[in-house]
Amino acid sequence: MDFLEHKFFYFILLAITISYPLAQSFERRLQFHTKWRKIILYSLVMMLLFIPWDIWFTQENVWAFSKEYTVGFKIFSLPIEEWLFFLVVPFSCVFIYEVLNYFFRKDLDSKPYQIISFALASFLLVLSVIYSDRLYTLVCFTLTSLALFILGIHKPKWIGLFFRGFIVSFIPFILINGFLTGSFTEFPVVIYNPSEIIGIRLLNIPIEDSMYCLLMLLIVIAFYNKS
Repeated sequence: MDFLEHKFFYFILLAITISYPLAQSFERRLQFHTKWRKIILYSLVMMLLFIPWDIWFTQENVWAFSKEYTVGFKIFSLPIEEWLFFLVVPFSCVFIYEVLNYFFRKDLDSKPYQIISFALASFLLVLSVIYSDRLYTLVCFTLTSLALFILGIHKPKWIGLFFRGFIVSFIPFILINGFLTGSFTEFPVVIYNPSEIIGIRLLNIPIEDSMYCLLMLLIVIAFYNKS
């Protein structure tokens, strides 16, 4: 992977992530391009939470970004690539969500997913208490737990579709985030402070990142389906 390891590496990962959804946006059956405006709008809403969170954690040294794999242009201490991350990833995940909804049945029974939502929320809440001395774990698991409790209480008709979309999206998530965290390269793009995470990793991806992604997608999908 040496040919990819330069200052445009993060940009390249983002380009790879969005390339297929973008290319298929004008496909006759899906007509995904008609949904661009909504996706961008609700991604910006999600960023009202995630950008301050990202800035805060960067300033607190919870994580840092490699100078070797980013172009060096920053806005409020965040690389420009990180800002684009919050537009590119939701766009690609909502594309997966819509493809699944188009080609597979839409009327998934909400009851088992309500149970999953409550169970996962409870588990994350317990972990956030146990690891309350680790900032990423505490904040990420607490916020995701709260969102899942709300999801379980309201039990929207799309709850099953959301979990299905998240599970399928998790496959490219592992690949792209694996590159970001140094699973396939000599050094990571995003460097985590080991004292602020549990330490359980999938490849080199902190387990907290999976719930970070879930929360990010849940916010976008909730607004997306409400409009």
